[in-house]
Amino acid sequence: MVKRLLAPLAAIGLLLAKFKGLLFLLLKIKFVGTGLSMLVSAGAWALVYPVWFAVGLVVLIWVHEMGHVLQLRREGIRASAPMFIPFLGAFIGMKEMPKNALAEARVGLAGPVLGLFGGLATVGLYALTLNPLFLGLAFFNFLLNLVNLIPVLPLDGGRAVGALSPAVWIFGLVLMVALSVVAPFMLFIMLLAVLLGGPELWRRWKMRNTPEGQAYHKIETRHRIMIGAVYVGLIVALALLMAATAEPDPTGALAAA
Repeated sequence: MVKRLLAPLAAIGLLLAKFKGLLFLLLKIKFVGTGLSMLVSAGAWALVYPVWFAVGLVVLIWVHEMGHVLQLRREGIRASAPMFIPFLGAFIGMKEMPKNALAEARVGLAGPVLGLFGGLATVGLYALTLNPLFLGLAFFNFLLNLVNLIPVLPLDGGRAVGALSPAVWIFGLVLMVALSVVAPFMLFIMLLAVLLGGPELWRRWKMRNTPEGQAYHKIETRHRIMIGAVYVGLIVALALLMAATAEPDPTGALAAA
């Protein structure tokens, strides 16, 4: 298995080194960069899963990211195009901070909201075709969106609960440690979250009682209730949909690809 992964990755590395100038130029073109990164990510997932499952997974991740893109535009926030990272997902770089924690929460929640609808569309395709591939994709999609709602930066859940109280981030860290004990794959996600979001989390925690931090988190109670309701509602809906699409034979959906 290790050799199967290393050989293609080494070949990709050599190609990137040889054509790095051209690649850099292409990546600067917004839609070309997104398309290329999607292609590379799908190829990486195809090393582990069947090709059509890998393609479907990348498409569903793109749907999630487009939720962020659409909300960023509504908030008037400049951001980069979605860029995909093999085996990790995708990210969008905000070129400026939202005006307050409420705007950031809306951006954070928009991804899982659209991701949920993407999963429902996949369930619809399963109902039409009875192809277990779509059932497996729907389950994986609901799982990824649910994990993204863990209340700690840089995950979407961390951005959402910032509108409630920065103290919830502490709960998120404790929850992530607990999940790492129950589900070993969560250990990797926890380490990644600490590596990517740790410095920003610490910076915001130190700023929470400063005039700047208090102004950023000054939100009307009705808006806090709205964000909390959407956040909890998403968790419940995604958990129920995961249970409804769980495949008794997890290899069945993949075999259909």
